[in-house]
Amino acid sequence: MSGKGLLTASLIAVTTLLTSAFGQKNEIAVGVGRTFIANQGIKAGAIPLLNNTVHFGNGLSFELNYARHLAGNPIYRLDAEVPFIGNPDENLASGNGGVPSQYSAYFLAPSARVKLVPDNVFQPWVSIGGGYGRFNMNRTLVYGGANPGPSTKNSGVVEGGVGLDVRTFKWAGIRLAARDFWSGALPLNVNTGKTRQHNMVVTGGLVFKF
Repeated sequence: MSGKGLLTASLIAVTTLLTSAFGQKNEIAVGVGRTFIANQGIKAGAIPLLNNTVHFGNGLSFELNYARHLAGNPIYRLDAEVPFIGNPDENLASGNGGVPSQYSAYFLAPSARVKLVPDNVFQPWVSIGGGYGRFNMNRTLVYGGANPGPSTKNSGVVEGGVGLDVRTFKWAGIRLAARDFWSGALPLNVNTGKTRQHNMVVTGGLVFKF
């Protein structure tokens, strides 16, 4: 499926949830944290490089999440959720001057979430879903010069997450979350041998119920 098709499918899922939300139990969550991506080794060419690795910074990231209650009991609760993640400034470093200096990443992944003991103060949960990711590559390379590679990349993503909600009021609480968005590899202008990569996003924030 093309990038536009993935985005359209994700937006349809979001719209469906929002339009059917009236009269249901809903929640909005906001969070701030970091994105962690494992460094990627560059496959050696004819001339060895001093730093033959692409290093990823831990970009400041934010999350906005809408969820709607579907079913449940005192043991578990099933929700449909739509996490949106933004990582607007992910720095890159490498001994290879062909690597872009920075990029931004955005993920939208409608998912199913199961929360345990939803009436307790401490409420652990797991999430799984999939959707759309977009990467915008910086037009400047790590040592200066124009980036000759693609400026953007669209990718399908698989989302998996775990978290803990701590109820502080009947209508509000604190959320700690870790989500992995498994996406296509970036256009780094070097051969890392990767076709997919894990984008681990860890956030903390607030959740509001209405």
